[in-house]
Order: sequence, then C-alpha cells, then structure tokens
Amino acid sequence: MSETSPQPRSKLLEILLASPAGQVSRLPAPDIGVAELEPFPFLAIVGQYEMKLALTLSLINPLVGGVLLIGPRGTAKTTAVRSLTDLLPTTRRSLCAYGCTEEDVELYGMDGVCKDCAAKFGYGDPLTIADKVRIFELPLNARLEDVVGGINERLALEQQKVRLERGILGHADGHIVYIDEVNLLDDVITDAMLDAAAQGHYTVRRGPLKLTYKARIMLIGSMNPEEGWLRPQLMDRFGLRAIVRGLTDAELRYQAYERATTYRRQPDLFAAGYAEATMSLAEEVQQARDRLPQVIVTDESRELGLALVAALQIESGRAEITLFEAARAHAAADERTAVTPDDVRAVAMLALRQRQSHALDKFFADQAEEDARLTAVWQQKAEKK
Repeated sequence: MSETSPQPRSKLLEILLASPAGQVSRLPAPDIGVAELEPFPFLAIVGQYEMKLALTLSLINPLVGGVLLIGPRGTAKTTAVRSLTDLLPTTRRSLCAYGCTEEDVELYGMDGVCKDCAAKFGYGDPLTIADKVRIFELPLNARLEDVVGGINERLALEQQKVRLERGILGHADGHIVYIDEVNLLDDVITDAMLDAAAQGHYTVRRGPLKLTYKARIMLIGSMNPEEGWLRPQLMDRFGLRAIVRGLTDAELRYQAYERATTYRRQPDLFAAGYAEATMSLAEEVQQARDRLPQVIVTDESRELGLALVAALQIESGRAEITLFEAARAHAAADERTAVTPDDVRAVAMLALRQRQSHALDKFFADQAEEDARLTAVWQQKAEKK
C-alpha cells in the first residue's frame, strides 16, 4: 500500500470497518423458555474498531502475544471475546496426553515424543488432527490445580490409583485462554500463567510423580482500570493493548441499545441476520492465517518500527516482536505478502502503548549517576598516580 497511491482495503478489513448489512432491527419477543445459546455476533458490536482489529489480528497470528482489553464496565469487552467463537480458525491438535506432534518428530527425532507416539508414528498413524481453535475461559475462582493440573481425585478415590492429569493450561495448548478481570486474578495463578506463557510448557510435580505438558497458549484478558492495575510481569505478556471506551455518538449508543435488546429477545434469529457476514469474515481470517507464512517485513517497514521503539525508549524486546508480528498479520489481512510502513503505523498504538516504564527510567538514571561517581573516583586515583 503506497502513501501516494492508496489501494483499496481487503475484504476482511472492509468488513471490520463497514456497518454489517444483516442487522435485524425489530423482532417478536415470544417467551418460550429457550436458553440464549448463540453468542452475540462479533460484527453486531457497534464501533470499537480498535478492539475488533486487535482481536482479529491475534486470530490471524498468535505470535502477536495475545490481547489486553482495557476499559470501563459495559463497553462490550467480554462480549467481543465470547463472540469470537464463530470466527476461530483451525489448528492441529495433539491426540496425546503429553502433546506430542509430528513437528516434534521432525525437530527432535523419535526422542522428542513419548514411546506410544513414537510407535504410532512408526506405523504411519497421525499424532494430531485438525481442530478448531477454542476459547478456554478462566474463572476468577479457579484453583491452582484447575489451572496447572494435579492428581485425578476421582480415580484415586474410586480405583486407588494415582495419576497426574493436565489442567486448563494443558488442554488449552494451541488455543486461547480468556481471563475476565485479569487484574483481580490470584497471584499464585498469575505466576503459573506467566511461566506457561513464557516457556510454552508446564511441569506439575506431586511427590515422586512428574508430568510435563505443552501449554502454548494465547492470552486474552480484559480489565477495568478503576479496579486496580495489572502487575508489570503479566502486563508484559500481552502483546496488543486495546483501549475500549464508551461510544460518544448518541446515535451509535442508541444503535448499540437496539441491538442488545433485540439479541436478548431472540438471539438465534438476531445471530442469523449476521450469519452470512460472519461466515465471510471467518473465511477471510482463515485465508489470512494461511497467507501469513509468506509475509515478509520490508527494509522500510523495519526502519520505521525500530525508530518508533527507540523513540519511546522501550526496554522490553517483546515490543519489536509484537509490532512486527502484528504488522505481518495486518498485511496478511490486506491480502499482501510484504509489510509496508502503513501496516506498521496501523498497529503501532496497539503494540507499543504502555510499554514505557517510568520506574525503570528512574532506576537507570540513578544507576547512571552512581556509575558516573564511581568512574570519577577511578579517574581521580589514576591522575594522582
């Protein structure tokens, strides 16, 4: 995309920007006692382009490092995450409790998988199957055993056998873990999540028993800054940070009200009105994800991205990872295989905001002052000699 001769956006980006055509404005309200099983359509969310873009880019490229949605209550943060259900792409899911895959065999040989999978691979049996990416929602009252795994209590009580099993992190390998009110999460569970997100695997030890499983998860979190801020260690694990504010236009606010009440009356019929556009967006997301491996970062884009990071004096190396991976996803969404400066600019706010640390700036400034005093003493002693 050139600055002098702008090209039309891809269908995916146009879908995100445009008002959906399938809006259902007035529906009957029969009360037949049916539960609301259909999620609120992603494209029915009014406004909030930045949030939609961040979530879409994370579906296209998990290497962006997840998404943190920051905003007040009632701004559709949780609704948006849950509405991703119909847009989720496919991935390869391991058939093994230890997460063994054909990729492990290619990278590490037969020693890289368990004995059962090595035998299966030798007979030509598949170790993985195609599966749709899923969202695992982590409740705030989750126990540590629920998250990391532990002893199967039912098996121990009924059969007097002790066996370790994976927790949510293990079952979510290759999938999405969503944490609502992530800033209120228990510190012990937060540390476990950090460990898994950083290493891509987790080890559970209970006495002499040990179980190591893969936990290559993508985190999506939402929080209200009024209820307290997020620990710096966890904040750094989220690649994209989207600010979600209330709608300022009165007409858009009323439109959001109409859609919310219509959905509550008859969710199935309301979702059906967006089904065609939703299927089209899901197809575009999958195509962009398939196109991603061919997308490269051009020299001009690299220079702009590095200049932005340097200008903000960001210490964390995750800034470049998030910025360029998000830019690659944006280019893939725009049906291109080369990242342009426009792609970098489109994702810069999402990738780089809130990565500066005033506490670190003060620490380094104080350290530089101390180093200068030490250097002055050395020089003074050297001159006397």
